[in-house]
Amino acid sequence: MREKVAIQLILFYTDFITREKDTHMLESYITVKQDGFSEIEIKKSRFICSVKRVTSEEAKAFIAAIKKEHWKANHNCSAFVIGEKNDIQRSSDDGEPSGTAGVPMLEVLKKKELINVVAVVTRYFGGIKLGTGGLIRAYSHALSHTLDEIGLVIGKLQQELLITIAYPLLGKAQAFLEHSPYTLKETIYTESIQLICLVDEQATETFIAEMTDLLNGQLTIEKGATSYHELPFNEKGAQANDI
Repeated sequence: MREKVAIQLILFYTDFITREKDTHMLESYITVKQDGFSEIEIKKSRFICSVKRVTSEEAKAFIAAIKKEHWKANHNCSAFVIGEKNDIQRSSDDGEPSGTAGVPMLEVLKKKELINVVAVVTRYFGGIKLGTGGLIRAYSHALSHTLDEIGLVIGKLQQELLITIAYPLLGKAQAFLEHSPYTLKETIYTESIQLICLVDEQATETFIAEMTDLLNGQLTIEKGATSYHELPFNEKGAQANDI
């Protein structure tokens, strides 16, 4: 049994190292959980913030669509960040004083370290001028409020691992996984127990070593797909279960 585990681990490590050299995938990213909008009122002006998860071309189309929808509005200010490293960043004040709308919105997206997100804040003027500082705060708050409403997710690059063990070892394995940073995605009951686990890619070696030690080598490990799995995310980095 130990020899079988050792052989599988050697094959796994070889493939893991080879793939690491050939790819440049992010270990994680943060973006919006869903598309959405919200509205706030500041000194009789309506600020409607619309947010969407997008690619570059989709961002431009979304901005155009919002402008068409709110063609009677005084301003449709926008900002977006696109790419793994925010390679594309754009903002527009759309007639507001320079630097009072689009740039503050862009700073909100960057401060939250979001990728692939576009935001448009539509303003219907209520008759009271807000001044430079007031505008900056208003547009920033409109976007921040909407992001809080629709929620954020963190996408983690995770390795799927199939762990096969005997029935008597199930309790020990489950207890370990329950209090670990690893995710038990599924338990399959056949002649033996199969545990499908999701592990942050950079923690794969540690996970394998811990499981092997915990179960005294009485397990087999098979590598599945490596892909991004998204989890709810808040400002403190708290995460919940897979969504």
